Amino acid sequence: MKKLAAFVILSGIALMLVNCSGSESKKDSKTGDIKLPVFTLTDSSSFDFGTIQEGEVVEHTFHFKNDGPYPLILNNITSSCGCTTPEWPREPIAPSAVSSIKVRFNSKGKSGPQVKTVTVYANTDPAYSELRLRGIVNAAPKAEAAK
Repeated sequence: MKKLAAFVILSGIALMLVNCSGSESKKDSKTGDIKLPVFTLTDSSSFDFGTIQEGEVVEHTFHFKNDGPYPLILNNITSSCGCTTPEWPREPIAPSAVSSIKVRFNSKGKSGPQVKTVTVYANTDPAYSELRLRGIVNAAPKAEAAK
């Protein structure tokens, strides 16, 4: 009789554990249904500006579209260096709308191969995307010392 009571109690506990884990998976599937904006670049996420002379300023515009069902908000955009400056829309981008991010690289004081990363933070999943500028900066000719 004690064995039967122990079996019934253990079976009840096992049944409760199975029910609990089942309800969690239902909750997980519901959170997977959350719809977010989708940041989709219409061209490449990387731009090669080629070879330039030190001191030149290079600009490139990255075009994107909101492929999600809700407004896309670009919360912040940071660059890997103070020589790289992004400009982006501050207002929400409606579903199916297109917009752009302009990135300006000032090569003053830079020489050699350059790779600059711009990180776009938005209300998307994943919460950030990366854009890159790359190229080579030829050093400025050095002025000859006065004799």
